[in-house]
Amino acid sequence: MSLRPSPPTEASPARSAPESGPPGWLVLLLAVSCGMTVANLYYAQPLLPEFTRAFHISGLAAGALITVTQIGYAAGMVFLVPLGDRLESRRLVSTLLALTCAALLVAATAPVFPVLLAASLVSAATSVVVQILVPFAADLAPDATRGRIVGRVVSGLLTGILLSRTVGSVLADLTGWRVIYLASAVLMAVLAIALRAALPPRAPSTGLPYGRLLRTTVHLVRVHPALRRRALYQAAMFGAFSAFWTTISFVLAGAPFHYSQLGIGLFALVGAGGALVAPWAGRWADRGLTRPMTAVAFAGAALSFGVAGVGRHSVILLGVAAVLIDMAVQTTLVLGQHTIYALDPTARARLNSAYIATLFLGGAVGSQLGSLAYHDGGWTTLTVFGAALPVLGLLAWCTERRR
Repeated sequence: MSLRPSPPTEASPARSAPESGPPGWLVLLLAVSCGMTVANLYYAQPLLPEFTRAFHISGLAAGALITVTQIGYAAGMVFLVPLGDRLESRRLVSTLLALTCAALLVAATAPVFPVLLAASLVSAATSVVVQILVPFAADLAPDATRGRIVGRVVSGLLTGILLSRTVGSVLADLTGWRVIYLASAVLMAVLAIALRAALPPRAPSTGLPYGRLLRTTVHLVRVHPALRRRALYQAAMFGAFSAFWTTISFVLAGAPFHYSQLGIGLFALVGAGGALVAPWAGRWADRGLTRPMTAVAFAGAALSFGVAGVGRHSVILLGVAAVLIDMAVQTTLVLGQHTIYALDPTARARLNSAYIATLFLGGAVGSQLGSLAYHDGGWTTLTVFGAALPVLGLLAWCTERRR
């Protein structure tokens, strides 16, 4: 498939959004595509105890898979997503999904853990197609409803994050972990074909050479304080989110629960309820409530770790904590994207690149330090660490100037 840039045009369907916005079926397709693709990053989280047995490695070593995956995604955000402003979107999306499919096939047949790590790094980097589709949806939406439409697409993305843990656990319990990667490879092939056929044409917004394109991404970070602030907010929140979900499978697999992979997967299903808040977050953004709801989300995330700490031996309280933290993270994600997309409509892919790359670097730090906190100090240490991150975000929020 050719990745040659199409010449910029005066008007593009994606750049000149109709008053009515995109059709409902296309918004649904984008949401489902985002959910299925981003799930590749999270299938492994509840399977870490399984990997320790399959490859004869420690729990801390298994946790490195989550860190490597998030680093790969951050790298894809930096080096691949800016191409969404330069290349024709349908060709770019289908090419990246084909590469994701190939990497997942390698993961499914990995003979040793380092091969699984390498394949996960590549599949994560190319799964950033999600972050090309979200700005695509923003381009299709009229200004008055952009928050709601982006919220619907992001709700699909976040549902994929949360349901991936359940699907991964159930399939691993029934068939083995390799089937998960094989099934996802098939799904990526189907999505590549479906999106190539269904997405409307979208002319690039710039013809800049690749190197200069990357430099303009750095320039956007430098000239937009709101982008830097929202990216750091979300890095703190996603670090807490990753710390929780990287370690909760070890908690549920041990005393007093002794859950099987199926049980861990069913617990992860509870957290999917948090995805329901994403469309509401879009409405809050459209109504100008970004700043106060950001503070509410930070406070909710910190509270969720308090509940998790108190409820160490109660699956109900752990489930409440999971829903609270998922709702908080989704709220700040949608509010942040609504903010940054308004900064420069011609550079939304690059703005999103900087935003999500920072987010996933925060997730990588959170998952690695969270693993260390849990394996060295236990669940109480983990919950203190997790609560500290949104508290830091809230303190930074207090320095934000009201406009």
